[in-house]
Amino acid sequence: GVGKTTLIQKVTQALKSSGVPIDGFYTQEVREGGRRTGFDVVTLSGNRGPLSRVSSDSSASRREYRVGQYVVDLVSFEQLVLPMLRNVNHGGDTEKRICVIDEIGKMELFSQAFIQAVRQTLAGSGTVVLGTIPIPKGKPLDLVEEIRSRKDVKVFNVS
Repeated sequence: GVGKTTLIQKVTQALKSSGVPIDGFYTQEVREGGRRTGFDVVTLSGNRGPLSRVSSDSSASRREYRVGQYVVDLVSFEQLVLPMLRNVNHGGDTEKRICVIDEIGKMELFSQAFIQAVRQTLAGSGTVVLGTIPIPKGKPLDLVEEIRSRKDVKVFNVS
């Protein structure tokens, strides 16, 4: 809630309007009647789908991925994000491009395929990643700490 996504959106618009090749996604709050009911994934190409929603019941049913009161829709998330990341990773190295990943957090990290795709994207020489990661609180998230400690990563704290 400090403005990470707002910052990402403004930077993305500036880069797009100056003709920089850019793709990726951001997460957006979903509100109903003034209260947050979940998050959507929005790709820069304009596709949108649920990332998570408030669960109506407190008992976890079947194989549910939960963060607090939210149930994560892994299928929806992966269907939107994975093809885009694969596309970025398989592009030619002739032209530097930017990949927006907002965010690499608890909900997204339930997806092993996403973790793999992020690692691949970071390893790719033709791609600059503009991403957001949470400030560590509680148990550290392995991929987040891995990213934070990379020599080729510059971390800015947004407040």
